[in-house]
This record gives sequence, C-alpha cells and structure tokens, in this order.
Amino acid sequence: MSDSNMTYFTNPSTFILLGIPGLEWAHVWISIPFCIIYAIAFLGNFTIMFIVKTEPSLHEPMYYFLCMLAICDLGVSSSTVPKTLSIFWFNAREINFNACFTQMFFFHCFTVVESGVFVAMAFDRYVAICNPLRHSTILTNSVVAKIGLGVVIRGFMIVLPQPLLARQWPYCRTNVIPHTYCEHIAVVKLACANSNISSSFGLFQAFFVAGLDLFLIAVSYTQILRAIFRLPTKDAQIKTFVTCGSHLCAILVSYVPALFSYLSHRIGQNVPLYFHILIANVYLLVPPMLHPIIYGVRTKQIQDRLLQVIAHKGT
Repeated sequence: MSDSNMTYFTNPSTFILLGIPGLEWAHVWISIPFCIIYAIAFLGNFTIMFIVKTEPSLHEPMYYFLCMLAICDLGVSSSTVPKTLSIFWFNAREINFNACFTQMFFFHCFTVVESGVFVAMAFDRYVAICNPLRHSTILTNSVVAKIGLGVVIRGFMIVLPQPLLARQWPYCRTNVIPHTYCEHIAVVKLACANSNISSSFGLFQAFFVAGLDLFLIAVSYTQILRAIFRLPTKDAQIKTFVTCGSHLCAILVSYVPALFSYLSHRIGQNVPLYFHILIANVYLLVPPMLHPIIYGVRTKQIQDRLLQVIAHKGT
C-alpha cells in the first residue's frame, strides 16, 4: 500500500478557543460583568476562609465544610475565567494541547468535589438537628478531615478518566473549539474517531454524581423535616428550619444553573450556540459569587466577625 493511501492522525500542539461565537463584537462588553462577578466571588470566598480561620468560635464542622465549598468555588471559577477574560481582552485564543485537558480535569474535579461537600454539609445539618447532643462526638475534627479527604479522593477518581480518555482520541479535523474553555463535550466533538465512549462516560458521570448526591441530600433533609415537625412549638420549628436555609439556598444556586446548562446543551438543539456558552459561563460565575453572600447574610457569627474586622481596620 502506498503512502498516499494511508491516513496519519496527528494531534495539534494547540487548540483555539473562539470565546462566544456570534458575539465576538460584544466580547469586551461581556467581559465587564464577567470580571466584576469573578472579583466579587474571589474576594467573598477568601473573606469567608479568613473569617473562619481567625474566629475560634467558627471552628466547627459546618464552617470547615463552608471553607471547602469556598475553595471549590475558587477552583471552579479560577480554572476557567482568567483564560476567558484573556480571550475577551487580548484575543489570546490559543491553549496548549495538554493544558486544555488539564483545565478540563480541574474544572470538572472541583465541580464534583463541590457536590460532595454539599452532601457533607447536609449530613452535618442532619446530625446537628436529629442528634444535637451527639453532634460534637460524631463529627469530631478527625471525622471531618476524613470526610473532606474522602470527598476529594472521590472527585479525583471519578473525573480523572474523563480527560485521560478524551486525550487518547485523534484530533485531526480541526483544532478550533467553539467555547470559552475546554468543556468536555465541546472538545470530544472535535475528535476524528468515534468518541461515543467519552460522551457516554460524561453522561454517566453527570447522572451518577448529581443523582447520587441529590438523593443523599434529599434523604438527609427528609429526616431533618421529620425531626422539625416533631418539635413542640411553631417558633422552634421555624427557628430550626432557618438554620438550614443557607445550605438549601446554596444547593439551589449551584444545581439549578448546572441543570439548566446541561438540559439546554442536550435538549435545546435549536438554541443558538452563544446561548449555550453564556449559560455554561453563568454556571461558572454566579454560584461562586452568591455562596459567600448567602452565608454572609444568613449566618450571624460570620456577620459579627466581619463587622469586627471592618471596625478594627477603621480605628
């Protein structure tokens, strides 16, 4: 067989991220709210971690998990947003082949770990409300550390096969990714081989993680609601339920945009591409910005410590 009849697959050294196709003319304007939201998320999550670290009364399981949530929020947004802004501001569209899959891994890993943190927080609320006298003996610092480590290892093990598998496909058709970051589906669609295994694994991963974690959260809150309704007075019921309000708000803020983004990508075939990409970026930006605001507004201990820090700096 002659060389002319043979096909050689060679992967590109770089991918080209287009940003938001169809809205290139608005990249600079879109970058303004993106940058503001990212700055608020960055400052807010670091503030939460600083307050918990410096306030001994906040050295409790709930706030340790809150710090883990803040780290995940920073990881999710910081693994993608700086590159997105460089595309918008400097037209820096190139990303190294290996760097693309590294970004894919960290983004998805932080997302899965964050989902696990929500389950841990739900378990903490379950123990605090259903077994309040045993809370400190069940959730010791050692147990909290083991739960945190388990959540991280789970995220690592679930996500690692995704970029490793995607990296094995030959990318010979084009190196242009119509997205602002190396999102899994956007990348594997470029493969010039049958990448159904990658697509199926990504689908399984999404349903397995979201389905399992939401089920565990639902079980925890079913038990919590049963315990609340057994309380003797309505005031006690309301007061106890309010303690879970921040966690429930944070869950909704995280899962609703993610579900909307996923459904618009899988079902909304007639939806413009730029809409898919904007929704995907909303999922990256809005929850990390809102989580510290939710906990800051609804948690009196955090409010009091923050006011002390501000007052001290003002003197």
